[in-house]
Amino acid sequence: MLKINIIGAGLAGSEAALYLANKGYKVNLYEMKDKKMSPAHHSKNFAEIVCSNSLKSDDENTASGVLKRELTLLGSTLIDVAYQNRVPAGQALAVDRDAFSNEITRLIKENKNITIYSEEVSEFEKDAITIVSTGPLTSDKMCQALKSKIGQDFLYFYDAAAPIVTAESIDMNNAFFGSRYNKGEDDYINCPMTKDEYITFYNELINAKTVELHDFEKNNIFESCMPIEILAKRGVDAIRFGPLKPVGLTDPRKKDKPYAVVQLRKENKCATIYNIVGFQTNLTFPEQKRVFSLIPALKNAEFMRYGVMHTNNFVNFPKVLDEYSRLKIDNNIFIAGQLSGVEGYVESIASGLYCAINVIRMLKNQELITFSADTIIGGLYNYLTNANTDNFQPINANFGILNPIDIKNKNERHIAFRIRAIDEIKNKLNMINKE
Repeated sequence: MLKINIIGAGLAGSEAALYLANKGYKVNLYEMKDKKMSPAHHSKNFAEIVCSNSLKSDDENTASGVLKRELTLLGSTLIDVAYQNRVPAGQALAVDRDAFSNEITRLIKENKNITIYSEEVSEFEKDAITIVSTGPLTSDKMCQALKSKIGQDFLYFYDAAAPIVTAESIDMNNAFFGSRYNKGEDDYINCPMTKDEYITFYNELINAKTVELHDFEKNNIFESCMPIEILAKRGVDAIRFGPLKPVGLTDPRKKDKPYAVVQLRKENKCATIYNIVGFQTNLTFPEQKRVFSLIPALKNAEFMRYGVMHTNNFVNFPKVLDEYSRLKIDNNIFIAGQLSGVEGYVESIASGLYCAINVIRMLKNQELITFSADTIIGGLYNYLTNANTDNFQPINANFGILNPIDIKNKNERHIAFRIRAIDEIKNKLNMINKE
């Protein structure tokens, strides 16, 4: 039997390794962080969550919520651990990132079917099925190994992470707890601003000093990770109708709607640190301190981590990968996670699970499995496989990638999407388990 090598122990690689190992397969897991860290990583643990600690909405009738339920049915370990380590965040599934990665690391290290190699990989073994899940900050050596295989450079965009502040440094005289439209518990700290405060903040933000980018970097920013200062430059109300939107919130002290609101979300279960929601940024560290402290509730904020910006690499999926996420020129090599062109934590977990399912089917000489665009996971891979190769861009889970349903009422349509998706996953699961 061919060996199974997994390169990279991020979300996709960890999910794939645990799925395969829990099914009784021996796995070699390669992770370089003990010896070499990427610019975005802070911990040597596996399945590290680098940017926001939110795995997006857990509402069962949203695309993100449906995907989580699909993965739960398919046996995802990481989704299960995420629920075990969630922190309050309204309708979102947010996690204590340290507790989450600690638990995944423990599960991997204690699994007798997983052998861990703390090293950087620079070539592929011919007698192995390999899942490459090295993430958006793939090392130079692995990039070169992949480039030699696929015969072209990677595509890329730039991703940005939000700052984190300590809870004790937040001025609660200028803040209040609550969730928009009272959905969920009072999970967010809301930092209101008057019109004058907002205009002052806005002007300083758009004129603040940023880390200088190279010319080739400047036009490769992914929309869902737009730095706050770039979004602000689209117009004076751009962020006020975006991450600072005041709708659905009433300041209980003033009994009215603030002009703008900055929301803070818990980073851990004990609520000692919070991230500034939507404040991914490329401002220099001193400018982050200066400008973000203009928010009244953050005037004395202690920053535990400043925002950072970094390159995200991904391959041109429809050009170099087949519908199973394998290299077209070498079907023993799968690519999973953000490197393949999925964007988002849960999407990365899904890709690792999808590849692992098909690795088993390859080893058993069974026909590989796909999911239809009636499901979120199938919709993702249908998009990736058939996207325009000339302008390929990463994709998040959304209902727009699904086969349409002719129901005019939005809520009813979303419910129908969920029911249809779950039905297919259950049918496919019966087939997977039976064979």
